[in-house]
Amino acid sequence: MTVNDIMAELEAKGSETIKSILLKHGVKEPFFGVKVEFLKVIEKKIKKDYALALELYATKNADAMYLAGLIADDVLMTKEDLNTWAQQAVSTNIASYTVPWVAAGNQHGVELALQWIDNKEEHIAVVGWATLAGVVSLKPDSELDLSTLSMLVKRVSSNIHHARNQEKQAMNGFLISVGSYVSSLSQEAIYTANKIGTLTVDKNGTACKVPLAAEYIKKATDKGSLNKKKKKLKC
Repeated sequence: MTVNDIMAELEAKGSETIKSILLKHGVKEPFFGVKVEFLKVIEKKIKKDYALALELYATKNADAMYLAGLIADDVLMTKEDLNTWAQQAVSTNIASYTVPWVAAGNQHGVELALQWIDNKEEHIAVVGWATLAGVVSLKPDSELDLSTLSMLVKRVSSNIHHARNQEKQAMNGFLISVGSYVSSLSQEAIYTANKIGTLTVDKNGTACKVPLAAEYIKKATDKGSLNKKKKKLKC
């Protein structure tokens, strides 16, 4: 399939109803409003295609960018590729999911994420925190820099209430991930989550809520899934 073939399919599957919902959730024009379930149909046909993923992402169409993340060959992505993707991830779904999913599966992911969280652009900082959350949920604890993660947990504790809107949510997600997937830092994450308490995040009138990190980690404990690593992030 070519980019033109795929864009024509996406346009045909677009929905104004879906589009209006996604706009409220921070997805930016241009996009058609395609359901993820249809994007996954295309993903199954293509599987992985590094070059095609880059072409789709370069359209700057949010539907195509999401699909690009699904078919990207994470290992082949260069630092330049990932930095470009992070810079262009202005839609919340791309910043919070697509680029972090790919970066977390890349050898440069942690290095870049630690740079991204300091970026002045909020969406890039979001990519950074979400990438780190993905990494700790995938990699064995033995492959993680636990001292750096502990330092980041402390940073979240100090800064989260003063962070930018979407950045707060990404930092909260990182804290939940550390507490749920890193054995030696779980108690520190729970303590920090209780110290932080309730977060105020503008959800643009939607019914979405920011999960209380301590409660979320407790649910993982109750289900017996605490510290059980994920096999994949993309969905």
